[in-house]
Amino acid sequence: MTTMDILLRGAVAGLAGVAVMTAAEKVEQRFTHRPNSYVPAKTLAALLGQDPSTRDHDRAFNWAMHWGQGVLLGTVRAYMARAGLRGPVGSFLFTNLRLLNDQTLENATGVGSLPWTWPIDEQVIDLTHKALYGFTTGVVADRLIPGPPDVPRPRLPWSLRRT
Repeated sequence: MTTMDILLRGAVAGLAGVAVMTAAEKVEQRFTHRPNSYVPAKTLAALLGQDPSTRDHDRAFNWAMHWGQGVLLGTVRAYMARAGLRGPVGSFLFTNLRLLNDQTLENATGVGSLPWTWPIDEQVIDLTHKALYGFTTGVVADRLIPGPPDVPRPRLPWSLRRT
């Protein structure tokens, strides 16, 4: 498998993850009445050297950052799958990478606030959506990208192992 194959398949996996996360966000917003967040737009503006306050309701910047991050990070999950970091553990690790990426960019630019200062309901919502992204991206990446042979190495069930 070439580098380009891995990158393209990872982008597809990231696209699938962001699509599921976005759909879940829209469903959740119908029940919670939570407004759209424009933190992604403001973060992108700050990264580009622009004044974040000019992007308060900029849907184009918001979607560019929201979808762009998801697709780009999908390539990382593709390399994880290729290296053998697969399945639920790989997806759990990847979910944390997604959270770390968001918080690093948002807080390094001065746009965001530290997540432990958020109300608990916002923390739960964000963690849930990022987990949906991480696990969906992982399932797709694991299906599109073969891992190394015998990784993970097959193990006997607990009942058949000798100690």
